[in-house]
Amino acid sequence: MEDKNREYENLLRELLESRQYTKLRQTCADMQTADIAAVMDDMEDEESLKIFRILPKAMAADVFADLEFDDQQYIINSMSDREASSIIDNLMADDAADFLEEMPANVVKRILSNARPDTRADINHLLRYPEDSAGSIMTVEYVDLKESMTVKDAIDRIRKIGLDKETVNVCYVLDPQRVLLGTVALRYLVMADPDTIIGDMMNENIISIGTMTDQEETALIFQKYDFTAMPVVDNENRMVGIITIDDIVDIIQEEATEDIEKMAAILPTDRPYFKTGILETYKARMPWLLFLMISATFTGAIITRAQDALARYVALVAYIPMLMDTGGNAGSQASVSIIRGISLGEIEFKETLQAVWKEIRVALMCGVTLSLCNFAKLLIFDRIPVLVAAIVCITLVCVVLVAKIIGCILPLTAEHIGFDPAVMASPFITTIVDAISLTVYFTIAKTLLHI
Repeated sequence: MEDKNREYENLLRELLESRQYTKLRQTCADMQTADIAAVMDDMEDEESLKIFRILPKAMAADVFADLEFDDQQYIINSMSDREASSIIDNLMADDAADFLEEMPANVVKRILSNARPDTRADINHLLRYPEDSAGSIMTVEYVDLKESMTVKDAIDRIRKIGLDKETVNVCYVLDPQRVLLGTVALRYLVMADPDTIIGDMMNENIISIGTMTDQEETALIFQKYDFTAMPVVDNENRMVGIITIDDIVDIIQEEATEDIEKMAAILPTDRPYFKTGILETYKARMPWLLFLMISATFTGAIITRAQDALARYVALVAYIPMLMDTGGNAGSQASVSIIRGISLGEIEFKETLQAVWKEIRVALMCGVTLSLCNFAKLLIFDRIPVLVAAIVCITLVCVVLVAKIIGCILPLTAEHIGFDPAVMASPFITTIVDAISLTVYFTIAKTLLHI
């Protein structure tokens, strides 16, 4: 894919530099809009703008929709109000709303004031829904039919309005109040008798989404039913839009990225790595690093209080990193499994005890296995006293057990009280487990060594 993009980029840049604009325009017309957008994203802003202005008018809006936000913003700011509004008019309403939602209010007002009334109404309608809700990601461009239509009437309507719609694969049957009555797939319309009444052939077993449904839950519904498009309805079952599978792919990528960043103790950002400034990256990483550093001082305090034990049995010090690392890794394994289960709707808070019981059994099996291997290593290779080896290995079992329980409980608790469970991932759990590991280690050592 990278080689392909580089080849396209070199070709377009060569045509641009040699001012072969007619050939450049024709080359772009033969390319996929996503490929053009990928090339433009890698170019300097001025080059990207020149290519965009040369694009065939029919392609410009589709290419614009595929660009990164920074490139979209530069292009819009480089154009006159009328040119910018023309682009917005030709975008799908959901793409236009997503773009304008990130723009300054004065720019949005300027663009919408020159847009078509129907475009302005559709965008304002979408912008009123909360961010990350189904209403905010839906599009209002869909094919609606009447129950009393014949198949011939329906196909004629699709031919008339279909080009401006997000999809025509599924059509939606509405009553005069726009209440959703059923759906009809295009393939059935094509195969049916032209005189068949839509009401007699529509599918009344409808799966729909509410406008306020969270986008992550929406993605899970798509996954469950394997739909490519799904209707969005309000509280009175009136149809207000549809969500298509391309929107769901974007949501899955966005949610996965956000979870990964939170699990790595980074404040989430939706900007590409190389387009995120140093200061912005610093701000995203610094708060958690500071919090975790301060939290880690508890570990130092625990070691300080155990100075007497460490002074008499210096061998104990050598195994502190191993115990802390093993505990952190065990906790991370449990937390990642639980967070994934929560994200996929496989685990709920009411199943906490069941999950904990499973992790306890896994922890005991892992802990005992690790301890036996470690015990043999300590005696054969490290040649330390049996009692010290026993302390290390008993601690290892306890640490793995505690770490997996914490790694299980924290994400479920966070989700239950309204926090993102991804926050309770590796760095946070590791910090807690480190402190507990040392406390358990020194408690066992003091007890068995009578310090």
